Amino acid sequence: MKYVSWNVNGLRAVVGKNFKDVFARLDADFFCLQETKMQAGQLDLSFPGYTSYWNYAEKKGYSGTAVFTRQTPVAVTYGMGMEEHDREGRVITLEMEDHYLVCVYTPNSQDGLRRLGYRMQWEDAFRNYLLALDEKKPVVVCGDMNVAHKEIDLKNPATNHQNAGFTDEEREKMTTLLGSGFVDTFRHFNPDATGRYSWWSYRFRAREKNVGWRIDYFLVSSRLASRLKSADICDDILGSDHCPILLELD
Repeated sequence: MKYVSWNVNGLRAVVGKNFKDVFARLDADFFCLQETKMQAGQLDLSFPGYTSYWNYAEKKGYSGTAVFTRQTPVAVTYGMGMEEHDREGRVITLEMEDHYLVCVYTPNSQDGLRRLGYRMQWEDAFRNYLLALDEKKPVVVCGDMNVAHKEIDLKNPATNHQNAGFTDEEREKMTTLLGSGFVDTFRHFNPDATGRYSWWSYRFRAREKNVGWRIDYFLVSSRLASRLKSADICDDILGSDHCPILLELD
């Protein structure tokens, strides 16, 4: 099975560029989106053979997630079942026959780390949510998790230390999540790779210079590691400040 995840930073804008071509080219069984930035009824988008599920933020033009799937889920849930974390459309979970697929858009800690405290609460709640799922079936979780875990996951670690997305606190939460029974699939195949990023600032010609961050992930329950076939970053695909990432499971 083939999975794709992409923070599109405004789906309506990307549909006006190249989204349909990318969707066809990547030919995924599951295509997960973050930061759709839209409400119900604002876009008529469908693909033959796929069913789509949408989680919209209460705030217009903000956040939001979606999943297009060829496979019929057993059940679909939106959010984590916690009102304080479920107003921003950040989580969709598809229960499949043999696993869960979770699409997530993790909150950004923001300039000046003004939302870092909330981010820490979110991290604990989300990890507990995943672990509860993992007790029932293995989990595939994907999305913009808004953290570069290690120094090799961004171009300029020294000058970004304690900036949003590379604070000690955020990195430690990712370490804790992985240590609780999950595998970073890209690092599984590319443990020492440098210069492989999934997000670039729109400023300072960052993408042209490949001054980026790897903040988009596919994580899987450790017991799925034997089924991992490939994991990659599609950094040749434009249209957003992020690029798609992909995972293949046997």
